[in-house]
Amino acid sequence: MNINELRGCGTALVTPFRDGQVDYDAFAALVDYQVKGNVDFLVPLGTTGETPCLTDEEKIKVLTIAKEHSCGKPVVAGVGTNSLEHTIANIRLLEPHGVDVFLVVVPYYNKPPQEGMYQYFKAVAAATSKPVLLYNVPGRTGANLEAATTLRLAQIENIIGIKEASSNRGQILEIIEGRPEGFLVLSGNDDETFPLMKAGADGVISVASNIAPEPVAKLAHAMMEGKVEKAAGLHEMLSPLFRNCFVESNPIPAKAALAAMGMMCNELRLPLVPSQQKTYDLMVETIKDLKLL
Repeated sequence: MNINELRGCGTALVTPFRDGQVDYDAFAALVDYQVKGNVDFLVPLGTTGETPCLTDEEKIKVLTIAKEHSCGKPVVAGVGTNSLEHTIANIRLLEPHGVDVFLVVVPYYNKPPQEGMYQYFKAVAAATSKPVLLYNVPGRTGANLEAATTLRLAQIENIIGIKEASSNRGQILEIIEGRPEGFLVLSGNDDETFPLMKAGADGVISVASNIAPEPVAKLAHAMMEGKVEKAAGLHEMLSPLFRNCFVESNPIPAKAALAAMGMMCNELRLPLVPSQQKTYDLMVETIKDLKLL
C-alpha cells in the first residue's frame, strides 16, 4: 500500500445498530456514502465505532463489509486495547480479512510511562508485517504519548504515522518538525484539521465526515493543494458541525444526526445511550444549515 493514500480525509466510521444487533445493511450504505463523498480512506473499528462493545464475529463482518465497499480505498482497522496480548489477538483476528493498516491506541486505564508505551508499540509493530498507525488521545486513555516517544517510534519501519488527538499544539508541531520523511501526522480532532494541516500535518481522521463526507474531504484536499483561502471558508462553514459532534460523548451526536438523515437508527450500546433531545434538535439544525436535511 502506498502511504500517500492515507493523506487527506479518513472517516472514523460509526457502527449502526438496530434492535441490539449490528445493522450491516446500514453500515454498508454508510461506507458507500463515504466513497461517494470522496474520502480518502476508511477507519472502522475505532473509538467512534464503539468497538469495545463488539464481538469478534461482529468485528470481522464490519471489516469485511468496509473492505468490500471501499472501492479500493485503504481500510485502517482499530485493534488497540490496554493489553499487548489482546491487541495482538485482534491483529491475528483481523489480518486475514483485508485490513491495510492497523490503528493502535495508547493503552488506556493502565497509565503507562513513556518507556512502557515505546516497548508496547514496538512489540505490536513486530507482531505484524502490516503498517501501524499510532493513536494518541489522552482525554480517553488517561496517558499522553509524548513527542519524543512518538519520534523514537517513528524510526520503526512499519510504524508509519500517528493520529494525534491530544490538542497539544506544541507537541504536535514538535512531531511535524522532527519526524522522518514519510511519517504521517493526522489530526484526530475535526476542529484542528485546518490549523494543523496549515502547519504541515497530512490530513484528518474525522468523525464529522460520517455526516458530511464531501465537504470535510474538500477541506483536507484544499489544504493538500495549497488552496488555503478555500479551506478556510470550508473550515468556517463546518465549524458548527465539528463543535456539535462533541456536545455529548462521541459518537452520540453523530448518530443522532445520521438517524435524522434516515441513515440508521439512533441506537448505541451500553454504556452509551442515545442523545438527549436537545442534542438531537441541535444536530438537526446543524445538518439543515449544511443542507444535508
